[in-house]
Formats: sequence, structure tokens, C-alpha cells
Amino acid sequence: MNNQPGKLIVLTGPSGVGKGTLLYRLLERHPQLFLSVSMTTRSPRPREIEGKHYYFVSPREFEQKVEASELLEWAEYAGNYYGTPRRVVEELLRQGNSVLLEIELEGARQIAASFPEALRIFILPPSMSELERRLRRRESEDDGAIARRLERAIVEIAAADEFNLQIINDDLETTIAEIEAILHQNCVGRASRLSET
Repeated sequence: MNNQPGKLIVLTGPSGVGKGTLLYRLLERHPQLFLSVSMTTRSPRPREIEGKHYYFVSPREFEQKVEASELLEWAEYAGNYYGTPRRVVEELLRQGNSVLLEIELEGARQIAASFPEALRIFILPPSMSELERRLRRRESEDDGAIARRLERAIVEIAAADEFNLQIINDDLETTIAEIEAILHQNCVGRASRLSET
């Protein structure tokens, strides 16, 4: 077993910026990384699988987990709760594994307070018009929901400077290469010169 604790890596950015695509591409290319599966009270989207994409629970179940301190972080977003189950993440880190979290801004702020050594990366869209195009391409929400997500995105983007690094997701392969370089410097024992914010 590795005696060094693992690295917690947080990916945050507005809805539609491409965090999920980046995450799954990274996991395909780097099987030594572990993904923390979040819990949510929202309904599954088409093709989402219980336990792989999210754990889908009722609002009451979620609230009971909050009360029992079973979540590492949690937040309400667009009328639904999202959170990270604590036990699995802490055990993976104790074993020396690097763990990826894809979470919302409020959750990322909670992680910054409880895990100041976490590497926090904010993914930015090339523009707001491109973000809107990506949200519409999903075809999973009506105009009102998309408008709310875009309003929320403005607030989230304004907080990007709170993160160790900000990366614009303009070209998928370029963005992945940037993240890979960051992870290599931060997750293999090298001194980080990138986290100076």
C-alpha cells in the first residue's frame, strides 16, 4: 500500500462547459485515477446509469445523509441537491490514490475549506454564446432551464479566480493535454509550480 496520501482533484465549471466529457476521457486514458460518483436528487438523463454517473436519491434520503455527515460536500443547484459521499473518497485517498471530483461551485468552496491541499481546476467556456450552444445541443431542458443555467454560469465564471488553475475548454484534445500536464506535475510527487493563486 502507498504510504503517501493521494491527491484530491476538483473539476468545476458551468453546466454545459464539457466537464463530464473531459472527465471520462481522462479516466479512459488514465485508469489509475478514481472518479468519485456524486449523489443527486435530480432525475436521471437518458443513458445515465445508477452508480456510474450518479447515485440518484430522494430529497429526504439526501437530507438524512447531510444530517449524518456522510457527505464530503454538498450544494443545491437548479432546484436539486448534489453531493459527494465521504467514506469512499477518504478511503481512496488514505490508500494513496488520486481521486477526481466533478462538482459545483459551492461544493468546491467546501472542499477548499476542508481539503486546502486539493488541486482545484476551473473549466471555462470559450464564450457565453458557445456555452448556450452546448446546452441546447443536449436537448435535455427547456428554454427556461437553459436561461437559468446561463444566469448561474455568469456567477460561477466570476468565481474562477478562486481556483488554482483556469482552463478554457475550446478544443477537447488541447484541454485534455493541459489537464494531463497539470496532473503529472501535481500527482506524481513533483513540486507544483502551478498552484500559486
